Amino acid sequence: MGEGGAREVRLERIEDLADPRLAPYTTMTDAALRRRVDAEHGVFLAESSQVVRRALDAGHTPRSFLLGDRYRGSFADVLAAHPDVPVFTGPDDVLEALTGFHLHRGALAAMDRPAPRPLADVLAGARRVLIAEDLVDHTNLGAVVRSAVALGWDALLLTPQAADPLYRRAIRVSMGTVFRLPWARLPGPV
Repeated sequence: MGEGGAREVRLERIEDLADPRLAPYTTMTDAALRRRVDAEHGVFLAESSQVVRRALDAGHTPRSFLLGDRYRGSFADVLAAHPDVPVFTGPDDVLEALTGFHLHRGALAAMDRPAPRPLADVLAGARRVLIAEDLVDHTNLGAVVRSAVALGWDALLLTPQAADPLYRRAIRVSMGTVFRLPWARLPGPV
């Protein structure tokens, strides 16, 4: 326990890239993470300090954090608010070897994927609804979401073939605004 009874954050240095606790960051590609859509096992990755903060502010539950050594200090408030969540740290080159991509702004979080929202809940009270019909590119979907939030749209509906809004790249390009826009997948084509 730290000062005032606060629990201290336990940072875990990455020593072994094969550590099974790191699986969401290594063996689970974005495609594999998307396939695990059940709320109990589904995971999505939030990338960058700002996006992780927006996911947490929206009520998403972190499973673990992966931080570059030089970003620990700027993320201290988040870690203090989640003292029971594992925090893995390492230098940038080790994190890149672990994840297979450059870590933007030094932070990545494995988060519980929420259960799909019922269409009726997403549409309740919505006046301006955007439909993404077969928009399959995750980067483009992220840009559409960011623009929709900026322009005041109330909800997003996706056709079955559309990209996943909780795909790492879609989240990053949306700058985390995907957590502010209610969305649901339609049961069939429009």
